[in-house]
Amino acid sequence: MNLDRTKQPQIRDLDKIGVPFPERNLLPNGIPLYIIRAGDQDVVRLDLVFKGGSWHQTQNLQALFTNRMLREGTRSYTSADIAEKLDYYGAWLELSSSMEYAYITLYSLNKYFQETLAIIESIIKEPVFPEKELSRVAETNLQQFQVNKTKVDYMAHRSMLIALFGEEHPCGELLVEEDYQSLHPEVLKSFYETHYMSCNCHIYISGKVTPTIIDCIEKTFGQEIFGGDKFILKEPNAHIEVTPEKRIFTECPDSMQSAIKLATHSLTRMHPDYNKFRVLLTLFGGYFGSRLMTNIREDKGYTYGISAGMIFYPDSSLFAVTTETDNEFVDPLISEVYYEIDRLHHELVSEEELALVKNYMLGEMVRSYESAFSLSDAWMFIQTTGLPDDFFEHALQAIKETTSQDINKLACRYLRKESIKEIIAGKKKS
Repeated sequence: MNLDRTKQPQIRDLDKIGVPFPERNLLPNGIPLYIIRAGDQDVVRLDLVFKGGSWHQTQNLQALFTNRMLREGTRSYTSADIAEKLDYYGAWLELSSSMEYAYITLYSLNKYFQETLAIIESIIKEPVFPEKELSRVAETNLQQFQVNKTKVDYMAHRSMLIALFGEEHPCGELLVEEDYQSLHPEVLKSFYETHYMSCNCHIYISGKVTPTIIDCIEKTFGQEIFGGDKFILKEPNAHIEVTPEKRIFTECPDSMQSAIKLATHSLTRMHPDYNKFRVLLTLFGGYFGSRLMTNIREDKGYTYGISAGMIFYPDSSLFAVTTETDNEFVDPLISEVYYEIDRLHHELVSEEELALVKNYMLGEMVRSYESAFSLSDAWMFIQTTGLPDDFFEHALQAIKETTSQDINKLACRYLRKESIKEIIAGKKKS
């Protein structure tokens, strides 16, 4: 086929996102297995997901360190053994946790999958949480915590959570140095025994998935019940208490810049307005060409970067504008953010600007679901957030159908200056 490069390619509308559905199986012991077959390379990614994030812990850092310590030693392998064997087989292990979930992620070559899966089985089924390694990991993380406390963005984030949730809410509980010192193996074993079990597990396998790989997973994790048969989640006191103050200031006397977060409670992903609200947020501050970037970075030069977006929690979400600026520009910058909100309240967005934002969002959607591993992320997102399988198609339609009038109505309804808290961390004015 010969291409005429003197002619511009035809531009077509994106009618369907086309995110392929995973194959859904139930292993003999009851664990759901999701299979995403995609990709030509002989490599796969395995994800084991447990509902065991910080939302369900009984003391600070318990969920995070239970997850992190899985690779630090088992009854069959030392931490050095685990690292050396994974390196030898060309595999990569990631451990991570969120407010609600804990994740164990393995990237493995197909030809060594059986060998690497045996290591993961030991990590999941027989960790020992050795005290020496725990002390080392806790000390390293404590040092990072002490460094973070010198950063204005970190301090502003802490103040934002306290202001919008209250200190009794799980999201508003502050970490202190004593939390690291109170960690010991029994604390982690207790959390492990009540959360890392087959009845609380989902498994995802993505990439060039073969029958042999599926057979290995079923033999390793799908035959016997492991970790007990009773799973009871701790439901924390989730009463939200918003501070009455409009501006919350945290002094950082040595800082050259101030961190600013303008935040308020907002829509959850389940809300019927959420998908169109995402268009508003992108236009307002969600990409490099947004109004906040154009005004405050390009025109005024107050900051190198400013963004607006959503932060999600198990029972709520926040809308937040985030930036850093020179101490002297704090008030002018905040005034410009409010100016842009007023514009959205009183002026209709032009069709040209709205079309640019929509095309950007549609392009991001296509790029987000083009590989096997990104598809796995997409379906884990659906499962862990409780969204319907057709969420992506609804999101696509909402972007395409959003009008200038919709943007105006949503801005008037959900971007209200009177509800926004001004959280600032920086040097006090002289």
